[in-house]
Amino acid sequence: MSRPDWIRQSHRWLAIVFTATVLANFAARAMHAGEPSPWITYAPLPPLFLMLFSGLYLFALPYMGKRGRRAA
Repeated sequence: MSRPDWIRQSHRWLAIVFTATVLANFAARAMHAGEPSPWITYAPLPPLFLMLFSGLYLFALPYMGKRGRRAA
């Protein structure tokens, strides 16, 4: 598996983890009247930051492939 394929696959799995942590956050807020624990509140942030970097890489990938070509 090439590096772009590996990053794309990990980006997809990170999106699933991020969605699950956001849903857990909403569930914790719905079940308790007060503020939930900080680890539940901040749990979505690590996958979100990893998705930021992998998403920026995937966004720039088509442009990096055109570096070696010249316009005709």
